[in-house]
Amino acid sequence: MTKEQLGFIGLGSMGKPMVQNLVRAGYAVAVHDANAQAAAQMTDEHIRVMTTPALVAAHASIIITMLPTSAIVEQVLTGPDGVFAAMQPGTIIIEMSSGVPAMTKALAAKAQARGAQLVDAPVSGGVTRAQSGELSIMYGGSDETLKQIETILQAMGSSVARTGEVGTAHAMKALNNLVSAGGFLIGIEALLLGKQCGLDPEVMVDILNASTGMNNSTQKKFKQFVLSGKYNAGFGLELMVKDLGIALGLDEGHKAQFSQRCLEIWNAANDTLGKGADHTELARHVSQRIGVPLT
Repeated sequence: MTKEQLGFIGLGSMGKPMVQNLVRAGYAVAVHDANAQAAAQMTDEHIRVMTTPALVAAHASIIITMLPTSAIVEQVLTGPDGVFAAMQPGTIIIEMSSGVPAMTKALAAKAQARGAQLVDAPVSGGVTRAQSGELSIMYGGSDETLKQIETILQAMGSSVARTGEVGTAHAMKALNNLVSAGGFLIGIEALLLGKQCGLDPEVMVDILNASTGMNNSTQKKFKQFVLSGKYNAGFGLELMVKDLGIALGLDEGHKAQFSQRCLEIWNAANDTLGKGADHTELARHVSQRIGVPLT
């Protein structure tokens, strides 16, 4: 039996499997993407493709956004054919992008002035966990609203954790990616230092994963995407730099020295490697800078 109609805007590498999991959970979904070709690929009988965000809002009172930046989210919501132009009072917007907390709060205030509400619910886990419905979801908003949408979130994720009021979940997501980026960077540097003194990077990864140096990158990225030479984890280097910028925007006194240096190195890699690079390609940049090949 099909459940209520939902709206979903943003059908990228994360959004598409998230919609598919909502359909598997029994929801009908009205979808939109700026890329008409991406939207046209959604052919399930329970998915209706809409040509504008406003049409999504006309068909659904709970709307999910999964977009690259807060600026794009703002355009999708407030533009001439945006969600705000057609949404009904009582609409709930679940902003699942990696957003700027201050912009999220401002958009929530605009939604509230129109009789709707916006909450933030960014995710962690990458494409693989988006496909399996096992994303980690951070939620910023009231307990009451969480009770209304929790079943929807659970269709896409294996854990939902409330972080506080609107905006706090986007702050937490950025900080999570800061920790992830720092772990990736220090791990790659360790592999390169080990390679210089005759250690095999594959063996090093195995030992790190059995020791206290283990982290998400040593477990799920180094062999799979770096040492294999694939560099196709599915999360862009440019997006990682964006999230690091959001995290460091919380450091008003610029006192977090390691974090600031981490952002500088990732930003330099983005400048060097250019648009379209996977975030795991940071390893290429660091390898070139140190002058030691990984493979």
